[in-house]
Amino acid sequence: MPDGLDVSGLAFAYDGALAVRDVSFTVGRGEIVALLGANGAGKSTTVRMIAGVLRPQKGGIRFDGELLSGAPSHHVVRRGITLVPEGRLVFPQMTVTENLQLGAHIKERAAVGTLIDKAFALFPRLAERRSQLAGSMSGGEQQMLAIARGLMAEPRLIILDEPSLGLMPKVTQEMFRLIEAVNRSGISVLLVEQNLHQSLRIAHRGYVLEKGAVVLAGTGEELLADSYVQRAFLGR
Repeated sequence: MPDGLDVSGLAFAYDGALAVRDVSFTVGRGEIVALLGANGAGKSTTVRMIAGVLRPQKGGIRFDGELLSGAPSHHVVRRGITLVPEGRLVFPQMTVTENLQLGAHIKERAAVGTLIDKAFALFPRLAERRSQLAGSMSGGEQQMLAIARGLMAEPRLIILDEPSLGLMPKVTQEMFRLIEAVNRSGISVLLVEQNLHQSLRIAHRGYVLEKGAVVLAGTGEELLADSYVQRAFLGR
């Protein structure tokens, strides 16, 4: 696949315990692709390998045709992939603007102001709180900041790991609308989520992981209608 992300046969074990045993999927340019599954299915381990945080023990990772398997995280960011990890991980004693500046560490200093303006245009609430300490904001606002900080590196693909975790339902709906807005701006999205219904509603395609392997794949609509997905994840 010349454009986008191509993951093939990934495997990884923690101290001999297999967390990912056979994961293959693609994210085409301009797509939202959902990576779904219960706790312990291997989702976060998979995206940490893509982002260069973990080194795959088997398998390959290519992005826009370039082999990235085992590349360090700073190299992956420079090649156009940013990971927004689970748990937000903003710097609480820094302001919104200072957090955003840290996200632009690979950029020329002269470009940072323009990138911050773009982030504020996409996330107007952050513009209102530009001088506020990140730690004093709500969980939803911190998640917005985490995503905006990830966008400061101007990725072609952004990986969002559990962006709705711990958010109230109304805030969760707003978060998914923002993810769609990010995608409309031309950025591909790999969305890791336990909220299957909301994820598949906005995803072009999705993959379901179970015990470290892909067990189902299809369009968002196909997976929402699948009897296994409904039974295992949606309680129907």
